[in-house]
Amino acid sequence: MRFLVVGGGAREHAIAATLVRAGAEIIVASANANPGLERLARASRRLDPTEPTGVVALARAESVDVAVIGPEAPLAAGVADALRAAEVPTVGPSQAAARIESSKLYCRELLARAGIDAQPAWSAPASIEEVESAVARFPGPFVVKPSGLTAGKGVWVQGSDFTDPKEGAIYAKSILVQGGRVLLEEKLDGEEFSQMAFVTDSGVYPMPTVQDFKRAREGDQGGNTGGMGSYSQRDHLLPFLSSADRDRALEVLARTREALAQDGNPFRGILYGGFMLTARGPVLLEFNARFGDPEGINALTLYEEGDFAELLLGVADGRVDPNLLSFRLRATVLKYLVPPGYGDRPQPGGLLFLDVEAIEATGVHVFFGSVDAAGPGTVKLGSSRGVALVGEASAIHEAGARVESALRFVKGDYYVRHDIGTKEDLARRWEHLRRLRAPGAKPSPIPLSVAPPEAAPSSAAPPDRLLG
Repeated sequence: MRFLVVGGGAREHAIAATLVRAGAEIIVASANANPGLERLARASRRLDPTEPTGVVALARAESVDVAVIGPEAPLAAGVADALRAAEVPTVGPSQAAARIESSKLYCRELLARAGIDAQPAWSAPASIEEVESAVARFPGPFVVKPSGLTAGKGVWVQGSDFTDPKEGAIYAKSILVQGGRVLLEEKLDGEEFSQMAFVTDSGVYPMPTVQDFKRAREGDQGGNTGGMGSYSQRDHLLPFLSSADRDRALEVLARTREALAQDGNPFRGILYGGFMLTARGPVLLEFNARFGDPEGINALTLYEEGDFAELLLGVADGRVDPNLLSFRLRATVLKYLVPPGYGDRPQPGGLLFLDVEAIEATGVHVFFGSVDAAGPGTVKLGSSRGVALVGEASAIHEAGARVESALRFVKGDYYVRHDIGTKEDLARRWEHLRRLRAPGAKPSPIPLSVAPPEAAPSSAAPPDRLLG
């Protein structure tokens, strides 16, 4: 089969690599020349991936069998609609269904209409005059979110990005002044996790659960980013996440699929729920309408036994064979190499010297993102995330150690979060949830239509099995 991969980042590199392992041919449509994609592709063309006419023309010229849209911007621009109109089966929702990501307000309103109560308290002031009263209704810290796409970087959290509620109000007003819509939401206390699934007419088919690290600096400090790294656990849960919690999150995905269909917007693609695991259970932070970056790379790295090309064709056609969902029982840790200052003031243009063969010999996978080829074994960093290194092992901390070891084969001026996937960080997150969910802990006042959380473990330290 011949696949058109739309997009030019590390996520698209991982999609293409997984398809190539399944014997597919790859055609790439992207604005940049990703060196990893270029090596895999039968053909590639530099074009604006949000411009439907050019993408459709390439699909026709190369006689592709299936198109896979990686980033969110082409989905919001209606590229999936144009491809389907040209009779190209496509993995990626319509422009209308992609509003589940491109309009946070649409997402909140859709779930409210459907009675899906796994949401934080929220308000959507429509005018500058309404902002102050909306802020006043929050008894505690709150979050300011532009309703539209922000590449994971537009959210302001009280206590991290601003202190005084007046600062949050000013930011919210600035979004409205620029013609956008804005949401104010309660600040949740818990641990974030990402639950992705292949979603189509026949149902919801889950991938391993992943935890993402948004903040630029170690210890979850610094500015918000698209994601500095991520990890997954051997059993496809997380150290702090029970199977019941995961099942509740999947129920939210399933009910959202139904709500979209009832709204006249059936979904064929990847639905990604970003959740906060709180004292009252999983609460939805946001939906994405595509593979996460970096989280999708963790899941794709583990997909090997099934036929990925057939799986994606099934998603595009509306019916998936569940037997094609086959993910190895291994832990993964991904760490992004980024330009200095990324998250606040990135300094692009630096050179990275990578011995890819030596890195891969250690069992670590290499995926290229925002880089340009600059000679043999050399890439030039852009202003965003440059190179993703993914380690596999039986335990999370062992996979993280493999990535750290592989860094000896990378030279140049870059930054990486060394704390992702360490025993210390895993234990800290486990303890955070233990305290939140301990008997007698003060619950959130906002009820959910899900079963009560399981009792928290009484041990003061996580058992070894939860670290892997």
